[in-house]
Amino acid sequence: MKKRTFLKTGLVLGLGATFAPLNTAFGLIEQPQPGSPGRRLLLPPFELPPLPYDFSALEPSIDTQTMQIHHGKHHAGYVKNLNDALEDSVFKGMVIEDVLRGVGKAPNEQKIRNNAGGHYNHSLFWQTMTPGGKPLTQTGKLAGAINEAFGSYAAFETQFKNAAKSVFGSGWAWLCAGPGKKLYIAQTPNQDNPLMVNLTDQPGVPLFGIDVWEHAYYLKYQNRRAEYIDAFFNVLNWETVEKRFSAA
Repeated sequence: MKKRTFLKTGLVLGLGATFAPLNTAFGLIEQPQPGSPGRRLLLPPFELPPLPYDFSALEPSIDTQTMQIHHGKHHAGYVKNLNDALEDSVFKGMVIEDVLRGVGKAPNEQKIRNNAGGHYNHSLFWQTMTPGGKPLTQTGKLAGAINEAFGSYAAFETQFKNAAKSVFGSGWAWLCAGPGKKLYIAQTPNQDNPLMVNLTDQPGVPLFGIDVWEHAYYLKYQNRRAEYIDAFFNVLNWETVEKRFSAA
C-alpha cells in the first residue's frame, strides 16, 4: 500500500471511529420525513436534498430569491460536479464524510474537495435553519457545553458572529464538537469544513455553520454581512443542533 493511501486510510478510520455517532445524526439513517437530517441523502450517487420548508419560509431574514438561487443553482451545481468528479476517483462509492476526511491538497482532488464540501456544507446549512428559529434549550447539555467552552451563551454568540464577520472573502464559520465533545468555533475558506482532516489544524464535527459567501446574502444585504449574520440567528434551528450534539 502506498504511503499516502495508508495515511489517508488511517485518518479516515481513526476519525470515523471517533465521530461515527454524529454521522447517524445527519445523513446515514432513513427517516420518514422528506428533508429530515436522517435521510440517506449523503450516500453516493449524491442528490440535491429537498428543503424542509418553502423557499419563502425564512423571510424576512433570508429572502425567497436568494433561497431559490442558493439551493436550486449553487447547491445543485455542487452535487452535479461532485458526482462527475468522483466517477474515476478513489473516493467513488464513499459516503460524504469519508470523502471529506480523505481529500487532500493534490491538484486532481481540488474539484472533489470543492464540491464535496459544497454539498455537505449546504445540506447541513438548510437543516440548521427553520422558520422563526427554535431556541436553545437553556437547561440542556448543549447549553452547558457552551457555557463551559465560552463562559456564557452571550459570549458564544459574540465570538461566533465575530468569526463569521471576519472570514476573509468566501467561506464559513462553524460551531464544532471536538474530542471529548468540547466545543470550539472555526473558520474555513471556500467550501472547506472541519471534517477535512488533511486541510485543517482543528478537525472536528460541525454542529452548524453559516455560509458567508456573497451568494448567500448579497441580493438582500449587499455588503452588510453583519446584518445577515444577525438575521441568521433569527432562523437558527437549535433543536437540530442539539440533536447533533447529543448523538456524539
